[in-house]
Amino acid sequence: MSRTSDQSVLLSDDPPLDLRLSDAELEKARERIVSFIADLVDDAGAEGAVLGLSGGIDSTLTAHLAVEALGEDGLHGITMPAKVNDPDVMSDAERVAHDLGIEYDVVEIQPIAESVFDAFPEAADDRTAAGNVYVRTRAVLNYFVANAENRVVLGTGNRAEAMTGYFTKYGDQAVDCNPIGNLYKQQVRQLAAHVGVPRDLVMQEPTAGMWEGQTDADEMGLDYDTVDAILAVHVDGGLSRAATVRELDVPEAAVDRVVELSERSAHKRSMPPAPER
Repeated sequence: MSRTSDQSVLLSDDPPLDLRLSDAELEKARERIVSFIADLVDDAGAEGAVLGLSGGIDSTLTAHLAVEALGEDGLHGITMPAKVNDPDVMSDAERVAHDLGIEYDVVEIQPIAESVFDAFPEAADDRTAAGNVYVRTRAVLNYFVANAENRVVLGTGNRAEAMTGYFTKYGDQAVDCNPIGNLYKQQVRQLAAHVGVPRDLVMQEPTAGMWEGQTDADEMGLDYDTVDAILAVHVDGGLSRAATVRELDVPEAAVDRVVELSERSAHKRSMPPAPER
């Protein structure tokens, strides 16, 4: 795999905060993640890993690093399109599998989702509820294959998604690990360019693929550069709200939105609660 650092990789031309890593830090991050994947599979006594391939940058980067850790035979990719997904993006998922030389399967999940909708039609018109069915169906299939082949399931969540709760509970975070879970989205793109992911995939518009035309930025109300910056400075960094607005030159409403997303999704980042003994 070729590795050419691309220090120009950003989500926008003028991000509120530059979170890019140095070349040395990028290489350390790559080595750390590759070792993490290899050790996790080895410790589990597994034969390899299963990864849902969406065509997005998170799953694409995870696939590249997993192949480096486990070899081509060590990763089984699964592409799970539904009618709500952009065919071009799903084609990108197959392209990634071909480029890496890994085994992969295409499983159409629309019939599975329709059976759920038919079982409880009262909820089928709820866009979010229906979208989550697609996501959770993919999780079931990932584990179905993983159990049958003695593999672990790799997640694709990054730090921005985790801290804002931008994932489906028991869906795309129903996984055994998140190899890129400590990277902000800006750093995900940068590391992807560093390990040789083509630029058109690096700059792919992020979408959870829950309904037609859905994008992460539209749903959150903010682009990832802004989310990353507020998380790094205010939520993770502890800078006050007022100082964050001044430091990043972002609206107060943007800071409030990220804080709201983080606080409202706290339950997603912990085990289900039980009463105290």
